[in-house]
Amino acid sequence: MSPTTIWVTVLAASAGCLALKLAGHVVPGTWAAHPRVARTAALVTVALLAALVAVQTVASGRELVIDARLPALAVAAVALVLRAPFIVVVVLAALTAALLRAAGMP
Repeated sequence: MSPTTIWVTVLAASAGCLALKLAGHVVPGTWAAHPRVARTAALVTVALLAALVAVQTVASGRELVIDARLPALAVAAVALVLRAPFIVVVVLAALTAALLRAAGMP
């Protein structure tokens, strides 16, 4: 792909994002306050975050990979269930991944 094509794509995507953001400001508040819209927006946010976590945990390029990230995610999930503070969750997950990688797990 040529540099010009890449820049045109980036600028078009940026313009699309800006248009979407401006559309959010133009929409009447009564539409956004509707219970169905609020519930759908909350569910979409959770679904997108869950999908991002899943992809970042078990994917490497176009391959599925089981490595130190998966047990680290499990430790983080247990810490969240136990209502640990967020910084503790992050440190525990990072420590788990680091120890497993130091022990030879990819």
